[in-house]
Amino acid sequence: ELGMNALLSVAKSSYEPAKFIILEHKGSDQAPMVLVGKGVTFDTGGYSLKSREGMVGMKADMGGAAAVIATMRAIALLDLPLHVIALVPCSENMINDRAYKPGDVFAAMNKVTIEIISTDAEGRMLLADALCYADTLKPAAVIDLATLTGGVGTALGKHYSGLFCNDEPLAKAIQRAGDITQERFWPLPNDKVYDRQIQSNVADVKNSGGRMGHATLGARFLAHFVGEWPWAHLDIAATATYKGGPEDPVKNYLNEGASGVPVRMLVHLLRNWP
Repeated sequence: ELGMNALLSVAKSSYEPAKFIILEHKGSDQAPMVLVGKGVTFDTGGYSLKSREGMVGMKADMGGAAAVIATMRAIALLDLPLHVIALVPCSENMINDRAYKPGDVFAAMNKVTIEIISTDAEGRMLLADALCYADTLKPAAVIDLATLTGGVGTALGKHYSGLFCNDEPLAKAIQRAGDITQERFWPLPNDKVYDRQIQSNVADVKNSGGRMGHATLGARFLAHFVGEWPWAHLDIAATATYKGGPEDPVKNYLNEGASGVPVRMLVHLLRNWP
């Protein structure tokens, strides 16, 4: 009905139906801040199948969705005088006789066509339609959160999450809030020069462009679905889980498992918005 074929392309691989969750906290009549969280509730990689080791922990591939929902709960408990809308597209990425395949082409909600290169680049498909929907809300700004790429951990390790932004004041506000809450973000390139790597001969864009600049390519894909408003993409793939090992920040209040990044940062950001 809404034309969310990018989300549905992933969802048809599972016998569990997709969900598109909308939460709203209306503490003011201002244009809303929109939070978008990737909700892949389990990720096998689809026909671009993950290894046995790579599939361990993939129940946490909904870390962005969980963080967005937790943030909405926090701002409701704090009764912040803000207008915030959360969009949470949810699906499994599985294998069955209806699952999407490399070579398929789908049109997102904004009619941008996507060539499937890797079925393991599924989270960005969910986010694409959610970002298109965010555009209909006439937002003040949009922040999306996702365990999107392994490349961000290769670049930054587990002490910083990746920050891709088209608006300098928003980027600086996120970095300030991250420094205060010890949930830090490091800006990475969000330049159109990378778009050549995801050009397609049969569609408007490919959903994967290879390993070089992997985290940036994820952000550049998402940029095809972003309207004319301040937007930040937070890649929390390396920071959304915590094991307490030498590569992890020292946070004695955390048990092994989900870290909650970046709920603290978002709550601080919103409390001091704009």
